[in-house]
Amino acid sequence: MVKAEDFLFRGLDKMGNTTNAVGSNVTAVNVNQLPGLNTFGISMVRIDYAPWGQNAPHTHPRATEILVVIEGSLLVGFVTSNPDNKLFTKRLEKGDVFVFPEGLIHFQQNVGKGYALAIAALSSQNPGVITIANAVFGSNPDISDDILARAFQVDKKVIDEIQSKF
Repeated sequence: MVKAEDFLFRGLDKMGNTTNAVGSNVTAVNVNQLPGLNTFGISMVRIDYAPWGQNAPHTHPRATEILVVIEGSLLVGFVTSNPDNKLFTKRLEKGDVFVFPEGLIHFQQNVGKGYALAIAALSSQNPGVITIANAVFGSNPDISDDILARAFQVDKKVIDEIQSKF
């Protein structure tokens, strides 16, 4: 029942639509798009960035990510776990490679003058992605503004305002 098409994905040559709130687009190639990856423990993504666009803070619960800049300049970083919460960050140029350890919150932002492009490989055929702001402020149903106001040490009105954007 397996066919050649199960091992082929077309489209990484095409720029993704970056006209959104964060100014980036991730084109995933994981087991959902490419069934032939099943059991291989690998996947990849193409990330397009508009000027000053970002791949917002997120985590992959099941994968380490290694990213290479194809075009442009990116500010990248990750934060270690509690209690240190240490930020590791670097500015990357075309040809530079950076690794994000499995499960840690990380981000990229285009800091160049034009569009930027990166390709990343992940150590799972299904790495998962949890975008921090979407998960915290866009949950369904909403996390109580009492809980979030206390956690972020802000007024409930601030939380309501942020939640309204998600």
